[in-house]
Amino acid sequence: MKKTTLYILIAVIAVLLAAAIYLLVDNRQTKDEMQEMVEQMTFEKEQLEDEYEDLALQFDGYGRNLNNDSLADKLAQEQQRVQDLLEELKITKATNARRIAELKKELATVRAVMVEYVHQIDSLSQSNERLTQENTVVKQQYAEASQRATILEEEKVKLTAVVNRAQMLEATGFTMTPLNNRDKKTGRLSKIQKLQFDYNIMKNVAANTGMKRIYLRIIRPDGEVLTKDSQNTFTYEGRNIEYSIAKDFEYGGEQMHDVMYWTVEEMLDPGVYNADFFVEGNLIGSFPFKIGK
Repeated sequence: MKKTTLYILIAVIAVLLAAAIYLLVDNRQTKDEMQEMVEQMTFEKEQLEDEYEDLALQFDGYGRNLNNDSLADKLAQEQQRVQDLLEELKITKATNARRIAELKKELATVRAVMVEYVHQIDSLSQSNERLTQENTVVKQQYAEASQRATILEEEKVKLTAVVNRAQMLEATGFTMTPLNNRDKKTGRLSKIQKLQFDYNIMKNVAANTGMKRIYLRIIRPDGEVLTKDSQNTFTYEGRNIEYSIAKDFEYGGEQMHDVMYWTVEEMLDPGVYNADFFVEGNLIGSFPFKIGK
């Protein structure tokens, strides 16, 4: 008898437990379905807000350059209407399906009004187009004249550039010789007292003759310029840059040889240096040279 009662009690507990589990699962499924429905309604509401905002921008775009005051006022009124509906939509709960549906209908109505206004704007545009076409010939003539003037100016600039290039000097035949304290060539870094720079200025019958100044920039392996004074600068491409050595010379149009010297008063690092020559604001030669250990 006791066993029978125990079995019955266990069976009842099992049934109650199964029922509780069922209710729990069912309740969770219901909550999930409700959450999914709310998310869908929220998504639709956000889409509707985007459509209202796009429509407001369209009204603004059409009305911005419209010269017809009456039509511009009407567009402004409809734009304000759209803005008011958009503000209402933003504060409307996504779960208010009825009001959301009404606002969708309102959107369709305003769109229809916009289509009508667009037709009127197109009609005005066609009228203005006839006036524009009357000015086309004059504008084309002006454009052609301006283009001819631009072409002539470009040709003038090109010709000037050609002339400048033709007149520009050229340095060639560069050599660098390290000298010791007796002005003898040396290969030992610790013995170098001077750097001798030999170079040629090429013949150029198109160049202007007379006194000129040549600048030499000695650039170290680390990119710095060797200079005795930071005030030693000249103008190149609109800015002042430092130079190492400057020398005046007289140019007669024929090829000439010249030499410049740099007195070593600083520690020279071994490596590849560069010698850049400038005359009259032009880079006339650039030559790498090496100083060994």
